Amino acid sequence: MSSADTSTETEAPEEEAPLVDEPREALLGQITAALGDAVVGSHIRPLDDLWVRVDRDAWPQAAAELKALGYDFFDYLSAIDWLPSPYGRDMDAQEDLAVHGGEPKDPGPLQQGYAGGDTRFQVIGRLYSIAAGMGVHLKADIADDDLRIGSWTPHFRGANWHERECFEMFGITFDGHPNLIKLYLPADFQGHPLRKDFPLLSRRVRPWPGIVDVEPLPGEGDDEGEGE
Repeated sequence: MSSADTSTETEAPEEEAPLVDEPREALLGQITAALGDAVVGSHIRPLDDLWVRVDRDAWPQAAAELKALGYDFFDYLSAIDWLPSPYGRDMDAQEDLAVHGGEPKDPGPLQQGYAGGDTRFQVIGRLYSIAAGMGVHLKADIADDDLRIGSWTPHFRGANWHERECFEMFGITFDGHPNLIKLYLPADFQGHPLRKDFPLLSRRVRPWPGIVDVEPLPGEGDDEGEGE
């Protein structure tokens, strides 16, 4: 082929090299060195954040190790219920179907997000290093038949309030918490309102605004003024 010939083949575009976030890669290495096999999953979103999933038994140790590494600012702690819609808090929830006689729907598989997971419930907490200028999310699976995990309060006093809220809203017990009582609801309140399958009784009394409270357009569904 001469230099004047033109190839009919389309040149493949050059693939961009994946971003490497060296500080977070290094931090993940430190966490893995400290916790060993207790690190069961991880995910780095370059230049943004790091998620590390640890074994439930290593949850308090993970907090202690991160604190020793300089991640001594407690940001938050909560839980995630990965039960998907239609068991979610929408108008197709199973409780609505039970009330109105609808057919149950397949809830679909669980998808636990960054760093993976094996259970419906996960505890998630975030610690931050002011000196390093970055944070890390820690996650742990909670067995459906044993909703317990160790408390972070011995390492971060700020976790006290968050663990009480998590206990109240998701029903997860934090072993070692000094005062695990409800924050918002009466002591004898039954159920955990932030679980996806918690029945929202307010919908039985009055469906969501915006679904039925739409005002009719002029001349639609309103006899007022007609016949004059």
